[in-house]
Amino acid sequence: MSSTTTFVSIGDLRKGRQAVSEVIETASGGCSTTGGAGKSSCGSSAGPDDMPQEIWDKVKNHPCYSEEAHHHFARMHVAVAPACNIQCNYCNRKYDCSNESRPGVVSQKLTPDQAVKKVLAVASEIPQMTVLGIAGPGDSLANPKKTFDTMRQLAEKAPDIKLCLSTNGLALPDQVDEICKYNIDHVTITINMVDPAVGEKIYPWIFYDHKRYTGYEAAKILHERQMLGLEMLTARGVLTKINSVLIPGINDEHLIEVNREVKKRGAFLHNIMPLISEPEHGTVFGLTGQRGPTAQELKAVQDACMGGANLMRHCRQCRADAVGLLGEDRSEEFTLDKIEAMDIHYDLDKRRAYQEKVEEERQAQHQAKVNALSNAFDASLLAGTEELKVLVAVATEGHGRVNQHFGHATEFQIFEVDRKQALFVGHRRVDLYCQGGYGEDEQLPSIVSAINDCHAVLVSKIGACPRDELKAAGIEPVDQYAHEFIEKAALQWFADYCERVASGALQHHERGDARIRQGAFTGGQAVA
Repeated sequence: MSSTTTFVSIGDLRKGRQAVSEVIETASGGCSTTGGAGKSSCGSSAGPDDMPQEIWDKVKNHPCYSEEAHHHFARMHVAVAPACNIQCNYCNRKYDCSNESRPGVVSQKLTPDQAVKKVLAVASEIPQMTVLGIAGPGDSLANPKKTFDTMRQLAEKAPDIKLCLSTNGLALPDQVDEICKYNIDHVTITINMVDPAVGEKIYPWIFYDHKRYTGYEAAKILHERQMLGLEMLTARGVLTKINSVLIPGINDEHLIEVNREVKKRGAFLHNIMPLISEPEHGTVFGLTGQRGPTAQELKAVQDACMGGANLMRHCRQCRADAVGLLGEDRSEEFTLDKIEAMDIHYDLDKRRAYQEKVEEERQAQHQAKVNALSNAFDASLLAGTEELKVLVAVATEGHGRVNQHFGHATEFQIFEVDRKQALFVGHRRVDLYCQGGYGEDEQLPSIVSAINDCHAVLVSKIGACPRDELKAAGIEPVDQYAHEFIEKAALQWFADYCERVASGALQHHERGDARIRQGAFTGGQAVA
């Protein structure tokens, strides 16, 4: 296959790369989740202080591009793109499947007209819904007519909603003009490799330029198209998020190089996600026994990428028809039959007024974090605790607060806390403890195992039995910060923890996974 079938002209590519360099330099403050000195976290309410105004306007209420915004603003996906032009060993696109939560799964496929009607219905009922994405169940750009028909209508009928799409990147270079035509200024590209020798273990085949390719050649074409598409989007000012699936033993160490290469080409965020490979999902990896990473392994790879492309850690690997805040799914409220019975009134002024109130709550959350950092730590009382850093699990129903009963949690948000910050670093899904009003004690070991590298779990309430189990595992159950903002609560608990350590009332026990928390990584495995 000649290079001309894959690339645009050399002159255009050079112009694109020059523009990439300029964009990277302009936006170097970026959407960082590292919380470095003098920098705000991703989408901080500090706003334009750490990024250009035009970029801030794109990310400030985008729940995927801003960790802070995801507590307050909702998104939805519409399933108008069923076809796909590549096969991934981790993917099995399923339809009419309401009890699986993972990419590629939907309950109803939609036409563009149905999708637009659904968006207007959701936006009228969930005014904090700010983002519409097309993420499948196949590939958005393998279905260009359906994708862009949907986007064209929404640009006219719902001009305040941000438009996004997700793609594997194979068809991306051919569609950049259309993407820009409809003001789609957020694009996610799934990039799992920058070495075709790695890629051929992930992709059995691709269908490109009216021909099916397999093996190394398929991976090479896909890689070249992905890199070109990323550069072209950056040159046009489109924000890009890179999704990478961490597959132990195949691309775990390699993702550090992926992070480095996508940063060179102007990627705004890099989202490293765990492989989902349960056999019942019917994927090649699931059926051949390829395991997914542990939470500790995932964090180790993410930590190893710190300093490269900015990291997204709050992804929930949403279904292709997800609706609501990240971490929740309200799609069953908006099935086609229910939408037909709804009186849909898209009130732009009402939506803006509601979002202003949401922004006020977000500002309050940010200020609570700032105040906690200013007031929590008395250096004279905390000698010897300067280097302490621990993980804290949080039960939350949203809005950035500690507002969930331990027994009602199906996931815990994980924060890394020290005397400088409470940094969100991920989430852990768990089995529901309270079922039918009673605690299921057999679920406790799996829950404790999921958060066993945490020093504390912050909850709004907790029963005696799980409290005792957590204490026995060395995890402190904490319910005195119920309904406080998460960062404030975590910092206040940590200040108290440091005082106990400094006074000798509590010995700081480094757990066996201490090096995992510090990001130690070797041979594709986290080191315990």
